Amino acid sequence: MLTHLGTISIETFLRDYWQQKPLLVRNAFPDFESPLTPDELAGLALEEDVESRIVLENGSEGPWQLLNGPFEESAFSQLPETHWTLLVQAVDQWVPEAQEFLEQFKFLPSWRLDDLMVSYAPQGGSVGPHFDFYDVFLIQGHGQRRWQVGPKADDDSPRVANTKLRILKNFKVEHEWVLEPGDMLYLPPQYSHNGVALNDCLTYSVGFRAPSVGEIIDDLATDAISHHKDHQRYTDPGEPLANSGEISPAAIEGLKATLQKALLDEGLLRNWLGRYMTARKYPELDISQGADADWAEQLYSGALLQRHPASRFAYSQTGADSAQLFVDGEAVATSLSLAELLCGGDALDWQQLQNHLADKGGRNVLEQLVEYGALYLD
Repeated sequence: MLTHLGTISIETFLRDYWQQKPLLVRNAFPDFESPLTPDELAGLALEEDVESRIVLENGSEGPWQLLNGPFEESAFSQLPETHWTLLVQAVDQWVPEAQEFLEQFKFLPSWRLDDLMVSYAPQGGSVGPHFDFYDVFLIQGHGQRRWQVGPKADDDSPRVANTKLRILKNFKVEHEWVLEPGDMLYLPPQYSHNGVALNDCLTYSVGFRAPSVGEIIDDLATDAISHHKDHQRYTDPGEPLANSGEISPAAIEGLKATLQKALLDEGLLRNWLGRYMTARKYPELDISQGADADWAEQLYSGALLQRHPASRFAYSQTGADSAQLFVDGEAVATSLSLAELLCGGDALDWQQLQNHLADKGGRNVLEQLVEYGALYLD
């Protein structure tokens, strides 16, 4: 795990930069070696289960043309020599070394982590000036890329027409840097930016998702509906009115109190947040590996129990040694010690798990996760 971002401590970064302003970190990863090559990235883009895109600055259908994968091998031979970009999502789910790379960002909530996107571009390759609604760390893996950063933008910012991409029409450059391998640029949400490859380059993007207020209200309200009975209803404040048609301030206050009671219950919020933020990025993918019935014996014989790279884990303490464990959008009650162990992110051995295996409740939780595929034997 990173303890410093260049000369800046993690504490200083979280206090002064996180979700506030951009930060360029030279040599954030000294002697950085890319976990994969451009050819390997292109190989992933051929796979049906992998989400991939190609952005052509000057496509046959016009400027900033977007192509969605999976791609045929012949598609790459038909691309121009310059000014295009290949982007592959969730590389951490397919490349073990990339999963290890994400361990460097454990100073931030792991349940906020979206995925590791990797992009390749020849000279001039770019996805255009744009902005994101999430925090992102951009790490240069190979070659050089020029990054330009501008002011914050939003949904009302003018965009280029006739493209599926959200390209900003008026992009004002406030900062400009050329990143070398191992350099890293942090961008908070909504900061406009544009990255252009100066030569063949790979860029690693570590994104931290943040649901919109609209998404939160929509999903939380749906969840709350399932927990409330039909007899729980709005009540009047019981005050005399000069005009029976008036919606009084007291009525508004009463409605606020009703909604706060219905939506802001701590247990409801904990359960919703844990399940929502651990929902898998690609739930349609089957991660079950058909674990053997003797998995515990194999663990005793030296095998390691690991989290599946496609699974998301989080927990919330509910008592002195009790917790809700959230895995891939589902919640289960377990001991705090087991929840902390499973969310630590490291491979687990028999010695670490033997007490939990001896406990009926702990063994049942582990058995469920192994059977489902969120935990597997290495």
